[in-house]
Order: sequence, then C-alpha cells, then structure tokens
Amino acid sequence: MLQYQTLEEAAASLGRNLTSAETLWFKYSARKSDFILYGHNTFFLILFYTIAPLPYVIMELMRSKKIEKYKLQPNVKNSSADMLDCYKKVIYSFLTAVLPLQILSYPAFKNAGIRTSLPLPSGSEIFWQLLAYFIIEDFAHYWLHRMLHTKWGYEKIHRVHHEYAAPLGLAAPYAHWAELIILGFASFVGPLIIPGHIITYWTWFVVRQMEAIEVHSGYDFPWSPSKYIPFYGGPVFHDYHHFVGEKSQSNFSSVFTYCDYIYGTDKGYRYMKQFEKAREKLKQK
Repeated sequence: MLQYQTLEEAAASLGRNLTSAETLWFKYSARKSDFILYGHNTFFLILFYTIAPLPYVIMELMRSKKIEKYKLQPNVKNSSADMLDCYKKVIYSFLTAVLPLQILSYPAFKNAGIRTSLPLPSGSEIFWQLLAYFIIEDFAHYWLHRMLHTKWGYEKIHRVHHEYAAPLGLAAPYAHWAELIILGFASFVGPLIIPGHIITYWTWFVVRQMEAIEVHSGYDFPWSPSKYIPFYGGPVFHDYHHFVGEKSQSNFSSVFTYCDYIYGTDKGYRYMKQFEKAREKLKQK
C-alpha cells in the first residue's frame, strides 16, 4: 500500500511533480493492500496464458503449407479438442497450485523488500533486473529440471509435462502440480535476491511465461529471438528435449544454452545439429 494519502503528499515527498504513469499508479494502488497487489500476479498469468498462445493455436488449426515448413515436428497434429483440453487442465493447475503458492509466498515477498510505493522503476532498472532474473532462473531451472529427469522424478512428476512429445505453446505450463511448485521456485529466486518494484515483479512473470510459450511453440520462425539473442535456446533447442522424451539427458535449461554446454548435457543435441548440417551439404552437391 502506498504510504501517501494524496497526490500532493506524494509529489512533496519525491520533490517533483508526478509523471502521468506515477499518477495513474497512485490512483490505482493507493487504497489497495500489498497483499491484493501481490495477488494480481495470478490474474496476469491466466490472462497472458490465454492470449499469448492464440497465434500458435490458429496456426496449428490452419495447417497452411507456408507455415508448416517452420513446424519442427510437422507429423504431429493437435486438434482443437486436444488444445482445449490442455488449456482447461492448465487453468485448473493455476487455480489449485499456483494461486495457493502465491498466497503462501506472500510473507517471503514482504520480507524480501519488493516495494509497491512511488517512485516507479525506470526502464533501465526494469531491464537490468529482468536480465538478472532470467540468468538466475535459468541456472536454478537447469538443476531442478535435471533432477526431475531422474528415474523417480520423471515417473512420479515430470512425465506429465512430457505427454506432449512435440512442444505446444498451450502446453508450456502443462505439468504435474508438484512440478509447477518445484520449477516455480526457480522463478521466485531472482526477485527474492534482487527485489524491485511490484511492477517489475509482474512484468517478470509475464515475460517469463511468454518466453516459455515461445520456446514450446513447436515452430522455428525466422524472427525467433534465438536468431538474435546470444545463447538463447529457443524452440529448436527445447524441441529436441521433448523429442527424446523420457530418456532425455540433454537440454535442461529454460532460456539459455550455456549451462547445458558447461555441464556437457547438450552433446546429443550438438551431434544432431552437426548431422543435419552434413546432410544439407550432401543435398546441395
């Protein structure tokens, strides 16, 4: 909750006039508790999970030849009924696993020092904090995901996520409730170590979810971030992990590729890429 009672008090405390964004934020949040503001995160997760995969859903249903050439596993088709079933199961998981986790983690949120008051964070502050969160999450996710590929972890928990041998945007958060909590922990670590503003916190979870949807899209488009961001895995990198499935001991990272390279868990993937390059060269001769 903001500590100021009026806009004038807020401006006087900051020693300057409020920006338009700060005025809007004050009017929206001044009478809301920190608990309510923190709880917005689950709403945003559901909202963006509903919207962000829609282009991939449409492409999956259209099955246009122009689009199919970018599909990584073109022989795998998902019907509208399959995708609707996936969507309903994920929403159920959000409400029964993610929402309670959000509520129970509120004390950690408060103790970490994530603030809701003015001033709002600058664009550069948000950017650098998000970058730090991505790096921290990726490292934590790597080890937790690798743990889930042990015999017990896979059979009891992680096999649910691998029901989709070919990644699907809607299935990015499709998983056992325990996996949502285990891998969700990796997403919380960054904000707990480097606390910022609640807006940065919201943005982090939305951007991370959109990244996961893109990585699970099953399409390798020319405009994929993997073509422009160094060490970004993208759909191709993660598709290999799903293609191998249960026996996969490769490509555990969520965002980048350096952990798999450093710890030697991308050898199968690199061998496959080398084989594909060699095959393409033979075709061109």
